[in-house]
Amino acid sequence: MIVGMNVGMSVATSLAFLAGGPGGAGGSLPMLLPLLLIPVLYLVMIRPQQKRQKQWQEMLSGIKAGDRVTTAGGIRGIILTIKDDSIVIRVAPDNIRLEVAKNAIASVTTQESS
Repeated sequence: MIVGMNVGMSVATSLAFLAGGPGGAGGSLPMLLPLLLIPVLYLVMIRPQQKRQKQWQEMLSGIKAGDRVTTAGGIRGIILTIKDDSIVIRVAPDNIRLEVAKNAIASVTTQESS
């Protein structure tokens, strides 16, 4: 009979427990803490990552021939041609031409006219 009472806890008892009323085990703050942390996690982790992703996409859409780029692997070169999903860069000192994926571009330094 005691087992049946524990398993079949009524809705009113559950609500009293959440509200911290008589017969409850305490406040509802420990139970609501995960819900309160969701906005904090969004502001600290998710939003900055979305901003970096948006800046990186804008950087990739603005590249042009003549820009200096650095790949994610650390290769530095000058863009010769741009294709749909890849670019051809010229790498010093022997002017080697490499075709790399656009997604591998880590940073761009645009060539300024002097």
